[in-house]
Amino acid sequence: MKYSGWPDPGELVVGKIDEIEDFGVFVDLEEYEDKRGLIHISEVASGWIKNVRDHVREGQIVVCKVLDVDESSQQIDLSLKDVNDHQRSDKIQEWKNEQKADNWMELAFGEEIEDEQYTSIANELLAAHGGLYDGFKQAAIHGQEALENTDLADEEVDAIVETARENVSVPYVNVTGYVDLENPSESGVDGVRKALKAAEGNGDVPEEVDLEVTYVGAPEYRIKVQAPNYKTAESQLEASARRAVAAIEDRGGEGEYHREQRTDDE
Repeated sequence: MKYSGWPDPGELVVGKIDEIEDFGVFVDLEEYEDKRGLIHISEVASGWIKNVRDHVREGQIVVCKVLDVDESSQQIDLSLKDVNDHQRSDKIQEWKNEQKADNWMELAFGEEIEDEQYTSIANELLAAHGGLYDGFKQAAIHGQEALENTDLADEEVDAIVETARENVSVPYVNVTGYVDLENPSESGVDGVRKALKAAEGNGDVPEEVDLEVTYVGAPEYRIKVQAPNYKTAESQLEASARRAVAAIEDRGGEGEYHREQRTDDE
């Protein structure tokens, strides 16, 4: 996606060096439609520069800081030297992510998607999550819920979520806890079995969460949760343990939740 407007002073932009002159470098802005900027020789690198070509080459992808924008004269002044390595790395990654998201838009809505529809959908994702990539990422993690506050049509939401979950690589975290389940009552093993079923969620665990309950050694069971973030993982772990303890107590047994695995000495 390329923006139709103008960059703001102070903004970091990605560009491709198009032309090198003795007085400076012309750069085509990769994120803006039909926009070109100039890096004056004094902004190419720190210190005295004998030959601009010792520092840059045509076709090179660079990250620049916008110094000034004059729309009336169609001029954008840029600086290369004011961008440090960390800023350059982060901006390039952000740009690559947006390129991925641009491809996902085509996967979701077809290569022949009309510009008007593309812009409308993109604006909704930008407003809700700050960018196309983050919009798809949140859709992959939270599903339709991530887009419920947008004006997107139901079929558009479904297409984004489906494409996101097939293509977006989401970092996950893992947490583990343990629950002891003892049931001397008449419900016995069947009561424990139902408590374990309750721990697993009875089908009510969110789609983005993977929850597994396994046997460790009587009376201990391990609960493992994989989720997009620690807050979700911890809440789902604790909810699972609460369900198990409540279910076993309802059947005359006892339950206890703990984070560390018990040793034989305990």
